[in-house]
Amino acid sequence: MSKSLCIHGHFYQPPREDPWLDVILPEGSAAPYKHWNERICRESYGPLAFARRMDGQGRITEIMNCYEWINFNVGPTLLRWMELTHPDVYARIVEGDRKSAERLGHGNAMAQVCHHIILPLASELDKELQVAWGKADFERRFGRPPEGMWLAEAAVDTASLEVLAAYGIAYTVLAPRQAKAVRRLSTTEQQWTPAHEGSLDVTRPYLVRLPSGKTISVFFYDGPLSQAVAFERLLQNGEGFWQRIGGAHDGLRALATDGETYGHHFTFGEMALAYVLDQARGGRDGWSITNFGAYLAANPPTLEVQLHEPSSWSCVHGVERWRSDCGCSTGGHHGWNQQWRAPLRKSLDLIKARVDKHYFSRGHGLFIDSRAALVDYGRVYTGAADLDAFERQHFSPDLSSTERATGWKLLSMQQWALAAFASCAWFFDELSRIEPVNALSMALRSLDIGRMSGMPDLERLQDEIAAILSRAVSNMPGVGTGADLWRREILPRCETPESLAAQTVLDLWGTDRLPGDGLRNTANWPGVAVTLTGKTFPGRFAMSVQWARESGREEYDLVLHREPANDPMAWQVDVRGRNGARALETKPGALPWNKRQALAITWVEHAERTAWLCAVNSCLPAAAMFMPWQEAQTTQNAGNAWARLYSPLAWRYIVGDAAALGAEENLVAFLSQAGRNNPAVLLLAQRVQERLLELLATSPSAAPGVITRAAAIGLSVDLYPAQNVYWQRRAELAVVQGLGKLLGFADT
Repeated sequence: MSKSLCIHGHFYQPPREDPWLDVILPEGSAAPYKHWNERICRESYGPLAFARRMDGQGRITEIMNCYEWINFNVGPTLLRWMELTHPDVYARIVEGDRKSAERLGHGNAMAQVCHHIILPLASELDKELQVAWGKADFERRFGRPPEGMWLAEAAVDTASLEVLAAYGIAYTVLAPRQAKAVRRLSTTEQQWTPAHEGSLDVTRPYLVRLPSGKTISVFFYDGPLSQAVAFERLLQNGEGFWQRIGGAHDGLRALATDGETYGHHFTFGEMALAYVLDQARGGRDGWSITNFGAYLAANPPTLEVQLHEPSSWSCVHGVERWRSDCGCSTGGHHGWNQQWRAPLRKSLDLIKARVDKHYFSRGHGLFIDSRAALVDYGRVYTGAADLDAFERQHFSPDLSSTERATGWKLLSMQQWALAAFASCAWFFDELSRIEPVNALSMALRSLDIGRMSGMPDLERLQDEIAAILSRAVSNMPGVGTGADLWRREILPRCETPESLAAQTVLDLWGTDRLPGDGLRNTANWPGVAVTLTGKTFPGRFAMSVQWARESGREEYDLVLHREPANDPMAWQVDVRGRNGARALETKPGALPWNKRQALAITWVEHAERTAWLCAVNSCLPAAAMFMPWQEAQTTQNAGNAWARLYSPLAWRYIVGDAAALGAEENLVAFLSQAGRNNPAVLLLAQRVQERLLELLATSPSAAPGVITRAAAIGLSVDLYPAQNVYWQRRAELAVVQGLGKLLGFADT
């Protein structure tokens, strides 16, 4: 019997977008990165797409795309963000599935339920939406129907499997302790044999017979080995990892691991994984690499399994971790409890029930079939559907523009209500973490859209929500209850004309785009665009608000009071509706922290770029003015003044016309000295990295000089992105003399 290795990676981040702006705002705990998607992508998802394999001298021999050799699922919300912000990593993920399908006849990628909702706790409607939307997202990205689907937290029950089977899903993956009993597939043998983690044969797939008459296959991963990867530092050494996999093993050896394990939890963990994958693809010890789809096709189930249900891979109490204080948590805080989980679940269930009721009530007459429109909306969410075609297919004919806008609002309302149930809101040990706060924010957004579409009794519903959340008590002194969080942190996140005005004013001011008389500029977020047009009287503007996927504009008049002049967060913004509504006022400083922080980042990045360009332009004569040293001179006269110009001087030397620079030997010595412990080196190195990438795309022959001169002054430039580009274009870039060696490759 053959020995087949299948290492599965589960890649997921909860939806982090602000539900009004539809952009991820700063998350302080992810610093120095702006938010956790950025941080984990740089530490894990990217390194797995470009995993280094080294020789004994630390030189790169291969940059492996691990996604080509591991089974994997990537959450739709994460892929949506990654496609827009990290297209290089996104492309390697898609390529990995394509190449594995070419090699094995079955792709490595599995689909995932859309918002990572615990399906056994979801309504019948929400189960279908999560599966349908997850499938639609997969098909748009990978260009094929999914064979398998990952269940959030591997949480399973019969009703959830019925939905998967109804949508043509052939298999899913579970933990071995979720198996209850097994028997042979036979019409005569009815005796079940109890199963447990220690006795279950995890080297084969199993069949689950469903009440509908449909079936679905289940793989069970190797529990001890998967745990060793996650918690026993198995990724410290690739050979040690390989030895742990073992030589004497027939059938399938399947591991299921969290994608964050590789790089984020264990630095360079992706290199250990790449080593193991290389050993297996080379046939060492008789192993070969496969994926679940290919193995299932070659080895149909011969055994049937009963499951513990509901059950999951991360809670020994079934699915209680997502609705009660069961004792499962991340730990680390003695004396804390998770009694807040139940009221959080109850409050969100209440909101979703009211959202569903309003959707079907208000949607009657707007949609040809309200449920069919909602199920198919997953294609809109993933970007696969043409909006006009969607309207023709699902909207009732002869609707007015206002009625069509209401229809889109109802669908968007459901989208945000579903996003609120992402499993991370309950997974950790504290109510006031960003995950529960984000969940409540998304639920509030769904209610806000419900208000705009005529949802009744919202004030009474808000009172009911606060009453339920008052029973959710934080473990953090001073935080209070969920009701306190709702009033203090959640409700202020709701965008209003005045909050949008405050953000727009500071966004445009911070980028020197605040318009003058008769001029206009727009602050753009994915979810909304706000345009200001300057009026004759200083500080007065016409304001136009356009929400995404909603027809019609909202028009306002805006007055900006810029006192005190040196504190823009204290400026007063007055907004008046064109219909004669009273003026509403606010100050940018009243915005939630994450929105103020986003505005601060916009300002500081623009200010720094402006200062940089000014400094570089001011230093154009620097080469001529830097005098050669005399006799025993070891530094420049007026050295402190020259040191203040370190960054533009170094930039001029590294990327400028080196031949035009005078006193080069002395300049190199001075820059080497001035760069020691200089805080400016980080930004300078980043700029040199960006210029190097530009040169590889336009003038690769100039790249070796930039690398050499940066090294000459002791500037440590992260060559990681340039190495990735070189590897992908090595057939054409290898002709540039010395480039491969300078980038750290063994074969130049």
